[in-house]
Amino acid sequence: MPSDSGSDTEQPEGPFVHPLGLCESSEVGSGTRVWAFAHVLDGAVVGVECNVCDHAYIEGGAVVGDRVTVKNRVSIFEGVTIEDDVFLGPSVTFTNDSRPRAHIRRGGDALSKTLVRAGATLGAGVVVVCGTTIGNHAFVGAGAVVTRDVPAHAFVVGNPARQLGWVCICGERLDDALSCTCGRSFAESADGVA
Repeated sequence: MPSDSGSDTEQPEGPFVHPLGLCESSEVGSGTRVWAFAHVLDGAVVGVECNVCDHAYIEGGAVVGDRVTVKNRVSIFEGVTIEDDVFLGPSVTFTNDSRPRAHIRRGGDALSKTLVRAGATLGAGVVVVCGTTIGNHAFVGAGAVVTRDVPAHAFVVGNPARQLGWVCICGERLDDALSCTCGRSFAESADGVA
């Protein structure tokens, strides 16, 4: 079907689900791709134009914004909210229960909430301990374990994750004057840099 703009470009209607993918949710946006062996459970909300790669798992009660990249083997559980334009590298894992026991089932308000703000990047193998917020355009290096809030534009690495500097919207490290080679400049704010 041609778009309303008059161009001949076809616009996707609804998500694409690979024949070996499983999408049980009715709340997955147009243009989103769910690839082989990925599983989006009923009750999960996934925005438009997302890429949910092989073996990713999005549980009911999780919310994923628009244009989010969910690489292979990412686990997003109930109580986790991912805002728009976030990159989740391979094997990123979120938690939602700070006191898990096999014989005690918790859900809803009994779970700790986690928020990843718009534009953030989480590198391969990052573990996010529940109850934390990762700020806008923050960059969490591969293998880090996030145990506390990460400010906007912060660059954090390690276990536990610790801040080494600041990053630009483009992903480059900022210099000591909070300037980027792309031409943007920042100033410190209450929530990080802006």
